This record gives sequence, C-alpha cells and structure tokens, in this order.
Amino acid sequence: MSTTAVTTSTTSVVPHPVEDLKLEAVVIPVSDVDKSKAFYSGLGWRSDADFAFDNGFRVVQFTPPGSPASVQFGSNITTAEPGSAQGLYLVVSDVQAARDEIASYGVEISEVFHPVEPGAQFVPDGGSGRVEGRADQGASYGSFATFVDLDGNTWLLQEVTNRLPGRIDRAATSFASEHDLAQALIRVATAHGEHEARNGGEYDEQWPVWYAAYMVAEQSGTELPQ
Repeated sequence: MSTTAVTTSTTSVVPHPVEDLKLEAVVIPVSDVDKSKAFYSGLGWRSDADFAFDNGFRVVQFTPPGSPASVQFGSNITTAEPGSAQGLYLVVSDVQAARDEIASYGVEISEVFHPVEPGAQFVPDGGSGRVEGRADQGASYGSFATFVDLDGNTWLLQEVTNRLPGRIDRAATSFASEHDLAQALIRVATAHGEHEARNGGEYDEQWPVWYAAYMVAEQSGTELPQ
C-alpha cells in the first residue's frame, strides 16, 4: 500500500493520457499440456498457438468464443500448482444456453444457480449458499454455473445483460459475437413492446432510435429509456 499522502483540491486537474493496458492473456497451471490442449480444444475454443522450444519451454494459447482475452498454459510457464487457478470468469448473455452447450461437450458442469450468501459462487460445491435456478427477475450479474478442467482449475459462467455504470465506455460499445447481438435484440424488442404498450399501443416510427439508445445504455450501464 502506498504511503503517499493524498490531498483534495477544488482545482480541476486534467489527468495525463496513459497508454492502454489491455489484459489479453491469463496463465493457468496444468499438469499435462497435451491432455489440457485436448480438453480446451474439445470446448470449441480457438487454438491460437502451440510453440515448443529446445530449452523445454512450451506455450499453448486458447481463446474462448467471443472473448477479447485468452488463456495460456504449457511447460516451464508458471510455478503455480496445477489446479490452483480458481474463479476464472466467463461472462455470458444467456447462462442456461452456455451451460447446456458446455455440457453437450461431455464436460461435467453445475446446474445454473444463484448465490444467497456473498461469495457462495466461489465455494467448492456451494453448500447451502447456492440456490438452483437463475437469480430473481433474471438480475444481471446474479446467475452462475461452474465447471473445472482436468486439473481442477475452476471456471465460472456469469450472466451479464445490463452492465453497471462506468464498466464500458458508452462511445465504444460493441458486441463480441452474433449470439450476443441476437440476445441483446431479443431483450430490446421485449422492452420496446412494453414501451409501446405504455404509450397507448401505437406504432413507434422512431423505433430504430429507441433500439439504439436502449442497447447502448444497457451495455454501458446508463439509464435505460422508458
């Protein structure tokens, strides 16, 4: 923790521009590189690299569908114990669909659940802190499913549909995949139907503008149009 004193002032200070720091790869510890490569390939994740060197170093990289970040594992790449990577997040727009897809690959995965005790999503087997089913009213950030790889590294599916404010730049909203866009369109179509009903059920000729405003607000965590 820094011991530098922090002072406040009424003078507005413009922060200096900083270089982008993009988290694009996370290392996970595994015991058998080839078996782990087969496991992640079997999930349908994109294989980006498999480089081996004469000194015994080997790096393998996979990227989950629609993800801006990748995972790496290999030989002589980390001193961490295999299976010690816990609570690795995979954010999805439909946790039930994502859970069922992973199960279809023959991977053991929990049923969809929501925690009723803080942090229960990280507790092995959950105990009494988890309740089966999605969060009440489908609350964003509240529904999960978990699975582990061959070594016990733990992955956590989390459903996020409406971002908290400030999490994404409103001017740079985007959709990672066709599926994410389709899910967003389903949600906005439902919301727009309710909007038209509140306004006497009349056809809204400006629906494209309303759709755009809603989809950007939902993703950037700003107030949704009514």
